[in-house]
Amino acid sequence: MAGRPRTFDRDVALEQAMHAFWEQGYAATTVSHLTRRIGIAAPSLYAAFGDKQALFDEVTELYVGRLEERLDEDLAAPTARVAVEAVLRTAADAFTATGTPAGCLVMGEPMLASRRAATREAVARRLHRAVEAGELTSHEEADELGAYLDTVLAGLEARARDGADTRELQTAVTRALRAWPSSTPASA
Repeated sequence: MAGRPRTFDRDVALEQAMHAFWEQGYAATTVSHLTRRIGIAAPSLYAAFGDKQALFDEVTELYVGRLEERLDEDLAAPTARVAVEAVLRTAADAFTATGTPAGCLVMGEPMLASRRAATREAVARRLHRAVEAGELTSHEEADELGAYLDTVLAGLEARARDGADTRELQTAVTRALRAWPSSTPASA
């Protein structure tokens, strides 16, 4: 016998689980919390997703896929300055978007350090290409800008979790962009 058919929308369930992990973190999110949030019994959760870790892994892949798609678009800007601005402005909007928890699942979850490192590496590659294109003066400058950008992103994420709105974060981005080296082109 094949069992009863699924009576919930798997995609909606994944979104609900994503929000639960995003709001509370992996460690604080229990299977009981997930089943209440999704609106299914524990056996249905296990049958559909496996255990909590398997569900978290699937949620992470979904979230990171969306994140990487937008990051790739932002980093493809014609200059590094425009790319960095796009990354920061996209983050400010995403961290305060209506209908999602504040902040960022990847930045807020200790278990996702490798994902954060992958984002830093993508930004670093873009900044190092800017050196080769003459937009930045040295690889040391690119590394410093990368570290600065990572710090600004972490600050934006923390402020969003603490209740800052989009306007406040966008104002912070405008201020942060004033740190762009004056010896480089301001925009493309």
